[in-house]
Amino acid sequence: MYEKTLMAGWGDMDFNSHMRNTAYLDKAADLRMLFFSENGFPMAQFVALKLGPVIMKDEVEYFKEVGLLETLRVTLSLAALSEDGSRFLMRNEFFRADGKLAARVTSTGGWLDLAARKLVAPPATLLAALRSLPKAEDVPPPPARKV
Repeated sequence: MYEKTLMAGWGDMDFNSHMRNTAYLDKAADLRMLFFSENGFPMAQFVALKLGPVIMKDEVEYFKEVGLLETLRVTLSLAALSEDGSRFLMRNEFFRADGKLAARVTSTGGWLDLAARKLVAPPATLLAALRSLPKAEDVPPPPARKV
């Protein structure tokens, strides 16, 4: 499982004294980029390839509140991947220190060719990194192919 421990900081709080909705999206993006960097794709590599991840839709589900300076164990998994890898569905889950699920972010994205401004298949090494992510638990396996 790919995961990091993060903290709910001052700038993550809202008027109700809990973590604001967009802070979950920011931390989900940070975790994705940490994963890519640790798997051979730091930002400089994306710049050199003129390729970048683009998120087209985020869905956030909330379960428990998170307060200021609470630590969060944030996981990253793969919920779906197109055959050529040009489109993906990634899942982040946010667990409080007491082990309770605080939130889930499901992000629909793809790989944007920054010159052509269209979605493209990623290089083989990036596709391999994506495929190395654990599968989200609630995603059924693909149907068996008929021979």
